[in-house]
Amino acid sequence: MPAKIIDGKMRGSPRSPTHCSLSSSPIYLIKMPSKIIDGKKIADKILNGLKSKVKNMKQKPGLALVLVGDNPASEIYVNFKEKTCREVGFYCERFNLDKNISEMDLLNLINNLNQKTNIHGILVQLPLPKQIDEHLIVDSILPHKDVDGFTPVSLGNLISENAILVPATARAVMHLIESTGTNIEGKSAVVVGRSNIVGKPVAMMLLEKNATVTICHSRTRNLAGHSRKADILVVAVGKPGLITKEMVKEGAVVIDVGINRVNGKVVGDVDFENAKDAAGFITPVPGGVGPMTIAMLMENTLKAMELAQKILK
Repeated sequence: MPAKIIDGKMRGSPRSPTHCSLSSSPIYLIKMPSKIIDGKKIADKILNGLKSKVKNMKQKPGLALVLVGDNPASEIYVNFKEKTCREVGFYCERFNLDKNISEMDLLNLINNLNQKTNIHGILVQLPLPKQIDEHLIVDSILPHKDVDGFTPVSLGNLISENAILVPATARAVMHLIESTGTNIEGKSAVVVGRSNIVGKPVAMMLLEKNATVTICHSRTRNLAGHSRKADILVVAVGKPGLITKEMVKEGAVVIDVGINRVNGKVVGDVDFENAKDAAGFITPVPGGVGPMTIAMLMENTLKAMELAQKILK
């Protein structure tokens, strides 16, 4: 919060505030620097905890990663997920499929993975080639293996406050907000973006924590008018530099989910260098939500294994 300095000194007796004598000198406001939320550090702590937890397990959590085509960004994401999975000590199967694969062949693979008892989580990297119906593929994953949290059952459970497997990015956002020590209850929260992957799930989770939530999107009028009122601002639209310093309330918690490539650099949806002067807490890009999303995916995979064990009983 801004610090008030009056002539560099306190005037009057602190025991008698009504008799406090103030000089006519101007009041200077000094903004304390925002605190950068180190998503990688938080994620590493979670992953180390998972590694210790599964070390002595007879059966390891199993994750299937399905990559269709040769999208460079998708390949990078899957590489990170596979690397983390193996480092934590999980069992991992990766499937690199041709971009021309038929929808039926992909459905058959998902069905086979649904039946495998050593695979507890299934992740199909999106987007998929045009000839494949993404909704059909996602819907074909068994709900208790849906570690991405994208199936209608998973999203329906979230809305009804009976969440089992929550979208990893949404979980990452909530974890980062809570890491600041912010009490979400009663706060004004603005979510910019309404995707099923981030915007809507984050809004539902904030609502469950008793925040007053506003969802903004591409048709929202006067976005700045909404964002400036937010104690908690979550941005996930894929537009570099959309949120400027002037659009951020002093002291707000700002979570930037955007990942954009501009002139060879990875940047977020928030103008970080300037917005950090207004924010109380802010996530960088990279190094904020990204690492936490992978950590939450690993937690979801462990939870999926625990669900499977209950089902088999």
